[in-house]
Amino acid sequence: MEDYAVNWTAVALALVVGFAAMGAMFAASALLAPRRPSPEKAMAYESGIPPAPLRQFQLHVRYYVFAILFLIFDVEAVFLFPWAIVFLKTIPAVFYEMLIFMGVLLFGIAYAWKKGVLQWR
Repeated sequence: MEDYAVNWTAVALALVVGFAAMGAMFAASALLAPRRPSPEKAMAYESGIPPAPLRQFQLHVRYYVFAILFLIFDVEAVFLFPWAIVFLKTIPAVFYEMLIFMGVLLFGIAYAWKKGVLQWR
């Protein structure tokens, strides 16, 4: 029980020190940073080119959905590598847990496919 309290005390102390350092840096920046506002500084920056006037254009949400689905399944696939490394050294229940995880992924892909999200039009 004492080790548990010591470990969490170290975590809490690191958290407090981290937030205090972050607050001190924000305060130092607010106090020491020069402030000379000008219209040029307030203008949006686009690689040194003056910004073009705002135009209306339609952006399809399917590109974002496709990208988000890719990221979700890509990140979840990364979980397979550490699991494969420790698979033989663990209890058999770990195999069935991974089957459940893969089943959830398969269900997600099947649902997205059925909804037509994976079709690039």
